[in-house]
Amino acid sequence: MSAQRTELRRVQLTLHEQISPGVFVIGFIRENDFIPGQAIKLGIDEIHPPRIYSICSGNDDDELCVLFNIKEDGFLTPRLAKLTVGDTVFASAPYGTFFGTEEPAWWIATGTGIAPFRAMLRSGMGKNKKLVHGVRKLHQFYFRKELTEGLGENYHCCCSAEMMSGIHPGRVTSFLDKRHDLSGDWKYYICGQAQMAVETRDLLIEKGIPFENIVTEIYF
Repeated sequence: MSAQRTELRRVQLTLHEQISPGVFVIGFIRENDFIPGQAIKLGIDEIHPPRIYSICSGNDDDELCVLFNIKEDGFLTPRLAKLTVGDTVFASAPYGTFFGTEEPAWWIATGTGIAPFRAMLRSGMGKNKKLVHGVRKLHQFYFRKELTEGLGENYHCCCSAEMMSGIHPGRVTSFLDKRHDLSGDWKYYICGQAQMAVETRDLLIEKGIPFENIVTEIYF
């Protein structure tokens, strides 16, 4: 995610939930409109630099929520994980250019990169969309029930370290490499770690997808 100058304001948490081991959704009352796919800056105080997180709630939801996993060697996420409802954090207004649209598209994510696509789905953008979510462990399919209900057979799960019936055994790139229905007329949105984003982009280009139809959001 690219940085941008934005003002931070103090907000009070109305949601703080651990949804998987070491993975949390936190939220506060939404005061700004946003385009699904956008992000906010989030900090624990006014001294330490904030980090950027994709919004994972819908644009009509009362709360604005983000998804994060604890980075043990990090400063912010271990502290965010210890907060509770009623505590305060510092947040910016939504911003960014990773926009969801009504166009037919593949949504491609790994790990917590699922966040903006959940926001898009909750905002009514699920028509003509196919979602691929890649993880290492089965418990990392965040929002799986909601995504299954919203997308049905257009929701594809890939797991590289564990096996389960109905789950593609391997990485997102191996799943996409086997597909013969990747249309050059569709958009391809990629969200996740830099290496995955680059490898997926290169694979799509090799399969004939125009570069201008590929949109990436890189997590650091």
